[in-house]
Amino acid sequence: MLKVDSVSLSFQKQVLNSISFELKKGEVLGIVGKSGSGKTSLLKILGGLLDATVGMVTFNKEKVKGPSQQLIPGHPEIQLVNQDFGLDIYHTVQENIALKILHLHQKEKNELIEELLDLVELTDLANRKAFELSGGEQQRLAIARALALEPAILLLDEPFAHLDLRLKEKLTNYLLALKEVRSTSIIIVTHNGEEVLELSDEILYLNQGQIVRKASPQDFYYNPSNREEALFFGSINNIKERKREILFRPNQYGLRESKRFSREIQIEFSHVTFSGAFYKCFYIIKNKKDLILLYSVKPKTTLKKIYIKCED
Repeated sequence: MLKVDSVSLSFQKQVLNSISFELKKGEVLGIVGKSGSGKTSLLKILGGLLDATVGMVTFNKEKVKGPSQQLIPGHPEIQLVNQDFGLDIYHTVQENIALKILHLHQKEKNELIEELLDLVELTDLANRKAFELSGGEQQRLAIARALALEPAILLLDEPFAHLDLRLKEKLTNYLLALKEVRSTSIIIVTHNGEEVLELSDEILYLNQGQIVRKASPQDFYYNPSNREEALFFGSINNIKERKREILFRPNQYGLRESKRFSREIQIEFSHVTFSGAFYKCFYIIKNKKDLILLYSVKPKTTLKKIYIKCED
């Protein structure tokens, strides 16, 4: 569906360097990287809002033209929700959505507006002008506007940045429904990899304008290449031994020796905190003074040893 072929972008410095990947129909792709890694610039190129210096993007085998090649930038089948929001600030919330679906009959238009306002929880603010909304409310309106067009590809730039946990879960479920029911393809860029673990079919890790790794969410979580990469996807334990690092997640351990967990680690209890569904139990590794974190459904204060995966 969407093919990105050797895309590079340069201004005074290199922003993107030979980016290539494909997005299939109904696939969700997460792109993770720290600020300044080129994530937002890549999305703008994919949406036809920025010209690549080198390379090409195609949608269904037709080139996605940049702003230098067409009068009105963008692609009708690709919608981008970025951090600028792009709202008509002097129109009401309801009008902002209505302007995107003028082609629909009034009854269909009203039903879709009502559905989208309910999704992003802006029904009570339907008659308020966009400039009167908070940053989080504006972001939710921008998402509703993009969804109103029912695009083939939805590009989301840090979509959960201003949402509380409840709204984040609601939007996540809606995006998953879009994927299943409409076969919408979705690309989400974020600096917080935990946000895309449950959504993505695959994840790209972008660093200094290059794709460093492409893998499944499970691989990124349980088999990180290094500590820096691992921290994008949640807490990680790091034991230094003979000039190398042993990395393991707080839930990646056993209480007894097994084929899966065969390396014994002697520990001493430090402290515990409550996190809702589980406890965060902190321990100090004997003779090393390294602090490690273990997840547990009950506080474990008397553990003297654990077993982790044996590193080759």
